[in-house]
Amino acid sequence: MVKHYYNFNIKKKHRGSIILIGNFDGLHLGHQKLFQLAQTYKKKYKLKIGVVNFNPMPKMFFNKKLKNFRLSNVTQKIKLLNNLKVDFVITKKFDKKFSKTKAFNFVKEILYKKLNSKFIFVSNNFKFGNMREGDVDLLIKYQKIFNYKVVKPNPLIKSKQIISSSLIRNLLENGFLEKANKLLNRNWAIEGTVKKGRQVGKKIGFPTCNIDIDDYILAKPGVYAVKVLRKNSKKFLKGIANLGYRPTFNQKKILLEVHLFNFSGNLYNKLLSVEFLKFIRKEKKFNNVDELRAQIKKDLYIAKKN
Repeated sequence: MVKHYYNFNIKKKHRGSIILIGNFDGLHLGHQKLFQLAQTYKKKYKLKIGVVNFNPMPKMFFNKKLKNFRLSNVTQKIKLLNNLKVDFVITKKFDKKFSKTKAFNFVKEILYKKLNSKFIFVSNNFKFGNMREGDVDLLIKYQKIFNYKVVKPNPLIKSKQIISSSLIRNLLENGFLEKANKLLNRNWAIEGTVKKGRQVGKKIGFPTCNIDIDDYILAKPGVYAVKVLRKNSKKFLKGIANLGYRPTFNQKKILLEVHLFNFSGNLYNKLLSVEFLKFIRKEKKFNNVDELRAQIKKDLYIAKKN
């Protein structure tokens, strides 16, 4: 299992490694290509692979109004990095004090003294340090002094588009779930704890698990076919989900409501991973509960085919 640190005081066996720096939000195909390249360096130079990322993401730290933005949370990211055979991950808390770190000090004190980095993988548009004063050119400028080598791979391009977290967010926001899943190379998923709601679903015959989406990106509000994995279970449960504001009931808070097929049991306070398989329809306000119930039956028929 990948070793997870929350600061730069890493074990001796992890010093002198290949270091990849970035948000790696979603760990999409472009990121996966980067880690495949890192694996070739690992094999050639007999080094370990480490990842430096930040929580919250710097963009969210500096823009407090940016609430729904992430493709994946920290827990999901660690699981995905483990699958990519990373040796260790540093998730540094991004706060006011750290944001004021001078770019040169980040290179000297952290990349060199703390980590003793041998190879540093970054994207061409990488910025770091106080007021984003540091860039790839600055990293290259000091590579001989601090005994590391900068690697900046070309981005992955498909259908004349650079594969990026921003592109995938845009696809999800516009309802192109299946295209987003292809670029992620898996089903996009929200992980969250089941909360007790107003029991509206239960009253109309379709009980749901209610999950706050926290700071996940808000995919297009509507109805989705999903499959759900409970914590410490390997068996998926199929279901249907509504992601949105429930306009029929005049709700203003965004919520993920999941109805599981052929399931009975108490899931309150349980951690669920909800994988999105297919976008069925956009959210709609119905005149009454009977209309909503009739539409849900149609949605269930479609969802059960997936």
